[in-house]
Amino acid sequence: MNIVFNVNPLGLEGLGVTVVSMVRNCSDSSRLMLNFLCSELSAADKSNIVRLLAECGFRGQTHFIDFDAQKEFGSLRPLHGDWTAYGRLLIPDVITADRVLYLDADLSVNLDVLDVEKTVDLDGHFLAAVAGSTLKWALDGEFLKKSAGMDDDMPYFNSGVVYFNVKACREHAAATAWRAFAAANRDGLVSHDQTVLNAYVKGDFVHLESRYNVPWIAGKDALEPTENAIVHYIGAPKPWDLGGRLLHRGQAHWARHQSSFWNDAYSKLTLDKIRRTWKIRRSIAKVVLWRFKAAG
Repeated sequence: MNIVFNVNPLGLEGLGVTVVSMVRNCSDSSRLMLNFLCSELSAADKSNIVRLLAECGFRGQTHFIDFDAQKEFGSLRPLHGDWTAYGRLLIPDVITADRVLYLDADLSVNLDVLDVEKTVDLDGHFLAAVAGSTLKWALDGEFLKKSAGMDDDMPYFNSGVVYFNVKACREHAAATAWRAFAAANRDGLVSHDQTVLNAYVKGDFVHLESRYNVPWIAGKDALEPTENAIVHYIGAPKPWDLGGRLLHRGQAHWARHQSSFWNDAYSKLTLDKIRRTWKIRRSIAKVVLWRFKAAG
């Protein structure tokens, strides 16, 4: 089974828990091929990933694919000044497998990922994902109605966990269509690659069970069971962010799979982390306000 991650240096701290939790809960890791889309990762970072996998007993294969996120997608709307999120739009061009499970680097994978391959029938669809809401409630809903001809009642998905029918995507030149749509609508990509993918399928995708993408927002309790599920620490701050370590109610849950080696390597205070903290300061302030109101 092919799995794809998409990560830059700032995403490495979260990636450690995602990878360790996935391997620990996989019934047969020898069946996994882990593909890492790497934007600005050093040789030492890649070596650390290999070491982390060895430490948690991984028995499958790894493949590192380098790309320059700013060069590839710098004309598009960034996420906190970064373009790495768009990297998953490269999957049909860089992965030769017919099916791929894409996983974000801000997850805790508390189930057997092999179940996806065993139980999900893509049935000719381009992808499968959890339908988290309808378009009416999406941040980019109004934009997608105007630009992609979608309706309020169409299902909408979060792109943190997506099972791609890569063969169908290649046959229909989906990656080319994704990039063309993004280039023509760069100012409207409120949710970045997620906006692009939802525009492409227009609500026509296979629905994964909700346990495959359970959102956990900082400052709030999880709304769904977190065992036998993929927990997605959405938004900001993350459990490992400077403010998130104290404010995210899922921090202890996330830290269950934290590696001491990985923590020593990537939890240090850096200039990039300070910059990120400044960029997400409004999100941190909102969580502080929620906690203050809850305490009152």
